[in-house]
Amino acid sequence: MRIRVLAVGTRMPAWVTDGVGEYHKRLPREFSVDWIEIPPAKRGSDKPAQLKAKESHVIERHLKAEERIIALDVGGKPVSTEDIARSFSDWQAEGGAAAIIIGGPDGIDAGLLQRADTRWSLGRVTLPHPLVRVILAEQLYRAWSINARHPYHRG
Repeated sequence: MRIRVLAVGTRMPAWVTDGVGEYHKRLPREFSVDWIEIPPAKRGSDKPAQLKAKESHVIERHLKAEERIIALDVGGKPVSTEDIARSFSDWQAEGGAAAIIIGGPDGIDAGLLQRADTRWSLGRVTLPHPLVRVILAEQLYRAWSINARHPYHRG
């Protein structure tokens, strides 16, 4: 299974890089996760909708035709770790690849949300986008551990 995480934002603090790196190194090669940083739109006089549209254009250039698109969005379907694991298992059986999108501080453009195959919510709380990366990295590892019957997940 090949997963790419397209995350708006660059120059993350060391704790984010370290956290994502810790879970990334635990994953086996056959469960490949690539993290791609998307530069945020330059803040100025633009409104949030304009900023999201600019970021969306950059994200769309990185998407591949064969990828299932998952947008992380507070208004998406609440997912459990087991839901994520089941999705990965199904997609792996289909031989598919996935792109998971983490928007910037203003969220994800409505057009890109509509294009997404799935919208996942990690919960009803507002999370800072750098922290979402660490949480997602841990959940990817945990979902893999469930499917691999690895003892990390004790749920």
